[in-house]
Amino acid sequence: MSSFVIEGGHKLSGEVTPQGAKNEALQILSSVLLTAGEVEIENIPDIVDVNKLIDLLGSMGVKTRKLSVGKFWFKADEINLDFLKSEEFSKKGSSLRGSVMILGPLLTRFGVGALPRPGGDKIGRRRMDTTFLGFKELGVEFSYDVATGFYTATVPGGKLKGKSILLDEASVTGTANLVMAAVMAEGVTTIYNAACEPYLQQLCKIINKMGGKISGVGSNLLTIEGVTELSGAKHRCLPDMIEVGSFIGMAAMTKSEITIKNVCYDELGVIPRIFKRMGVKLERRGDDIFIPAQDSYEIDTFIDGSILTISDAPWPGFTPDLLSIILVMSTQAKGSVLIHQKMFESRLFFVDKLIDMGAQIILCDPHRATVNGLNHKSPLRGVTMTSPDIRAGVSLLIAALSAEGTSTIHNIGQIDRGYQNIDTRLRKLGAKITRID
Repeated sequence: MSSFVIEGGHKLSGEVTPQGAKNEALQILSSVLLTAGEVEIENIPDIVDVNKLIDLLGSMGVKTRKLSVGKFWFKADEINLDFLKSEEFSKKGSSLRGSVMILGPLLTRFGVGALPRPGGDKIGRRRMDTTFLGFKELGVEFSYDVATGFYTATVPGGKLKGKSILLDEASVTGTANLVMAAVMAEGVTTIYNAACEPYLQQLCKIINKMGGKISGVGSNLLTIEGVTELSGAKHRCLPDMIEVGSFIGMAAMTKSEITIKNVCYDELGVIPRIFKRMGVKLERRGDDIFIPAQDSYEIDTFIDGSILTISDAPWPGFTPDLLSIILVMSTQAKGSVLIHQKMFESRLFFVDKLIDMGAQIILCDPHRATVNGLNHKSPLRGVTMTSPDIRAGVSLLIAALSAEGTSTIHNIGQIDRGYQNIDTRLRKLGAKITRID
C-alpha cells in the first residue's frame, strides 16, 4: 500500500493546469460503444479509474490507440459480447463504479448487457435504482444473481422503446446512462428531472456530433429522438472542476500565490462564488484563476448575521465532490461554517483525522459538521492517517501541506484514482511531498 510523506508548512507558488475531468471522461469513454465509427477523445486524465475503464473497453474488443498525451483513438466495431459472461469481466467491472456507464450503450446497440456489482468510493449507500428503473421504462428486463452480485440485462425484441421518463432524483449516472440508451431507441424519449452538469452536457454534445438528436441540453428536460445508428466523432474533455476547487482550497490553506491555468471559467458555475464566500480572494484572468497569497480569509455570514451553511445540491447547485475541500480549508479560516453533506451519509467521517490534527470540528450527525476556524493562529499538526476515498484523501493532503511537522497518508491509491500525478505536480509548486511504494 503506497503512502505520501508530507512536510507541511511550506508556501507554494507557480502555475498549475487542471487535468481533464474524471467524471466526464468516464461517460465519454463509455459512449464509444455507441458506434462502430472512429472516435477521438482529447484531454483524458491519466488516472486509475479512467485507465481501468479504457482497459475494460479493450478487453471487450474496442480497438484502442494512444495518439499522444491524453489523446486516444477508439473503434468499437468488433465487440465480443461473450466477454460479458466471463470471470474477467466480473473482476474488471467490479473494480470501478464507472463500469455501470457501459450498460446504456450496450443495451441500445446490441440489446444485451451485464454488470457486476460496481466498485468505487466507500462513502455510504449509492443506490442505482434511478438507472435501473429508467431502463425498465425503456423495455429492459433484468435478472440478478444474489450470490455473485451480477446483473444481466436483455431487451425483448432487441430494440428499446422511447418513453416519457420522470426520474426520482437528478442522478448524473442515471441520466447519462439513459441518454445513451435512448439515443437509438425507437421513437422519442423525454427525461424529466434530468441532471444537467457540464459533463452531462458534454456527453450530449458528442452524441449529437455522432448523429444523435438530443435537445434541451443544459436543462432538466431532455428530448431524445431515436436514430438507427451513430457515426464517429472527435471530442475534448473539459478541465476537472473538482481539481480547480482543490487547488483554490490548497492555495488558501497554505497562504500561497497560485495561478490555475485554462479552467473553462464559464463552466464552473457557483464554485468561484462559494470560495469567495469562504473569504478566498480569487481573480479571473482570461480563462485562468489567480489566487493571491492571503494571511487570513474570513467566512461570510448570512444577511441576518447567522452562521453560513454550505451544502451540496444537483447542478447548478454546489457539487458534493468539493464539500470536503470547503470543510478542510474552513479549519484555518476566520469564523465558523456549517457543512451539510446531503447526498452521502459517510462522506464526513474523515473529520476525525482533522480533529486529530487539531481542527475544531463538531460532527453533528452523518450529514452535518460545524467547523470553528482557527484563523491560522493554531496551525494543524502533522499526523499519520489513511485516505478513505478520493475527495477526503485530497482534503487530508491539503491539510497536511498546511500543517506543522510531517504527515503520512496511507492508502493513497484512493487519491490516485482521481488525481493525476498529484505529487509530481505539487512538487513543481514547491511542496515537500514524497511517495513511498
